[in-house]
Amino acid sequence: MKLINTQEAPGAIGPYSQGFVTNGLVITSGQIPIDPATGTAPEGIAAQAEQSCKNVGAILRAAGSGFDKVVKTTCFLADMGDFAAFNEVYAGYFTSKPARSCVAVKQLPKGLLCEIEAIAEL
Repeated sequence: MKLINTQEAPGAIGPYSQGFVTNGLVITSGQIPIDPATGTAPEGIAAQAEQSCKNVGAILRAAGSGFDKVVKTTCFLADMGDFAAFNEVYAGYFTSKPARSCVAVKQLPKGLLCEIEAIAEL
């Protein structure tokens, strides 16, 4: 296994890593919409979805993969009422239409609106 660590995505806020490469796959931790340069999150679901996607992309690139190789995502929303707006942003990044689960959760870290994790091929 190879640990993924990039400054282009926010560092872990707990006892976990940004992701791993193992057996030809990249497995990312869930990426909340924190801008790694500022440590802050944008306002609104569209902007937060965009930042979460950018963070996933940074980890994929650091591992030697990309959005076109994603086979599965799991998406977490604080409010399922944000589903359509989230999908609009998500579709612009995950153009290969990977398998996906999307669930509403009671609460996300730091009161944020979305989180995305991914599994991709190298």
